[in-house]
Amino acid sequence: MEATLKSAQSRAEAGLALPPGPRMPRALQTAIWSRRAQWLLEQSRARFGPTFSLKIADEDWVLVSEPEAIKRVFTGDPHVFHAGEGNSLLGPILGESSLLVLDEERHLSQRKLLLPPFHGERMQAYGETMASIAVREIESWPSGTALRLRPRMQAIALEIIIETVFGVHGARVDELRRALRDYLDLTGNPRFLAPVVLLGPARIGLIPAFRRRIERVDALLSELVAKRRAAPDLERREDVLSMLLCARHEDGSPMSEAQVRDQLLTLLVAGHETTATALSWAMERLVRTPDELARLRREVATGDEAYLTATVQETLRLRPVLVLVLRRLTEPVEIAGHRLPAGTSVAPCIHLVHRDPAIYPEPDRFLPERFLAEPPGTYTWIPFGGGIRRCLGASFAQFEMQIVLRELVRRREARPADPAPERPYRRAITETPRRDAEVVLS
Repeated sequence: MEATLKSAQSRAEAGLALPPGPRMPRALQTAIWSRRAQWLLEQSRARFGPTFSLKIADEDWVLVSEPEAIKRVFTGDPHVFHAGEGNSLLGPILGESSLLVLDEERHLSQRKLLLPPFHGERMQAYGETMASIAVREIESWPSGTALRLRPRMQAIALEIIIETVFGVHGARVDELRRALRDYLDLTGNPRFLAPVVLLGPARIGLIPAFRRRIERVDALLSELVAKRRAAPDLERREDVLSMLLCARHEDGSPMSEAQVRDQLLTLLVAGHETTATALSWAMERLVRTPDELARLRREVATGDEAYLTATVQETLRLRPVLVLVLRRLTEPVEIAGHRLPAGTSVAPCIHLVHRDPAIYPEPDRFLPERFLAEPPGTYTWIPFGGGIRRCLGASFAQFEMQIVLRELVRRREARPADPAPERPYRRAITETPRRDAEVVLS
């Protein structure tokens, strides 16, 4: 308590101050955040305005939701706005070389090596693989009974990652799939995240369930990387792993095995749960807006992609998988009229800017048409973050969503198992449909 009072006093003397926020104890704010983040954000904005502070775990967060403030964060000096430091909790889960936990020069160096596999032309080559996986899965789904789509979308997303990112086919897929599935089930479990927060990221290895799974995944990835390095056709392969092994730093050196391993886990964790959840939300909304679903089916049948693209964009606006992104300040910065101290985490709030009625009229309605007239704004549509830290796989994820939705509406009719809309359910750090997007297919 004494240290907190001294810190507050020193900030005041330096002219630094956090914006107002809830006066609840830190522990209570953290508990509410872990279960009802959207409610806490909306209540705080209604009371304190578009910029406010929250006390989460042992950090001070400043939430911003006005486009100009968001632009200030996304275009700020990367030496001052540290995204990797803000994601430090992910270090033991993804590895200390993960793109998500690096800052400054180390981040830029790794990002350059990861860019080529996600270039537009290269990415289009994955389309046929994505479509064949989607068709195979969709045609196996039962008809006439309630079906939870999120686990099915997870299966599609995992198969796409195994084939396009890891480049694994045939008999070896089963073992890798089981290991990755167990790892994803654990790290995406809210009951796993709680002890991680309490223990701290440095002690996550003390959790036996995590240690067993990560050792199994590491062994499989090490074997996979070694065999791929020795493959005679390595330079001709188009999967992401092969391209990473061929990539070179500016000094001509290849990525280390640890760097390759960490980026593979990053692509797995960041690209699997988020895409599967977004696809689930797309269908949850479409089956409850039958006019939009009918229009999507008609336009997909004619080969027109515009409404399909708009459907994906509107899904990511109305139901973003993550509610915010974080930047840790390394020195004092003025944002939205507040001079914030070093060590503060500034959070452009995806959820709030996406529901601002001044930007999106009728913000709670699912209206893909809004993106036919006007494309998404750089600082008003931010489901993938922004600036030099914008999600590297954003185009890949949207491309995958379009392919899966196209094949689904071509092949199956769908209606909600329950007409009541599904509320968001906070699962670890993602916002998922409460009943996993339960539908009945025919």
